[in-house]
Amino acid sequence: MSNMEFSALQLDALAEVGNIGAGNAATALSQLLNKKVDMTVPAVNIIPFNEVFARNESEQLVVGVVVRVLGDTPGNILFIFDDETAKNMIQQLTGMREEEFSELGYSVLCEVGNIISGSYMNAIAKFTNLVIMPSVPAVTYDMLGAILSTTFIESGQFDDFVLDIETIFLNQDAINISGHFYYVPMPGSLEKILNSLGIN
Repeated sequence: MSNMEFSALQLDALAEVGNIGAGNAATALSQLLNKKVDMTVPAVNIIPFNEVFARNESEQLVVGVVVRVLGDTPGNILFIFDDETAKNMIQQLTGMREEEFSELGYSVLCEVGNIISGSYMNAIAKFTNLVIMPSVPAVTYDMLGAILSTTFIESGQFDDFVLDIETIFLNQDAINISGHFYYVPMPGSLEKILNSLGIN
């Protein structure tokens, strides 16, 4: 994992934004589930885009919620749930266990991903005073590598680095809602965030 091109101060600043975003997301999930939701301290890394494809899990089947970021720091947000987490979330919110994802199940996951992504975006906007707006989310079920390829590479609009925030949310039923939150910025967006924080 390479954070070589970013200083410790820059990584600390992005980690703090990640912490606040995760805290906002935990609160939002608590309200959605009507249950207490705690969280682990997020692991925040800035990794080369190509390194995401080199990971073993790139061939794992996952549910991905894609949100386009509009405004001052354009890019894409991708929130990834593994298969079991996605089914647990649907069961929590509908009371029904799905072995194959239905239209209702996808709708539930889309809303959860939307809430979590919005929480992170609001944290970045509040910290930086930048204008950041989400698009309508889309949900997909495929291999992680394929989701990244179709979502980002074909658009040709991605930076060399990805902001990867791994968080585990825990509710009182001891069901983990773990996931990777990827922010794939268009060129210059990460630098704009750091500049707005006074760190460059």
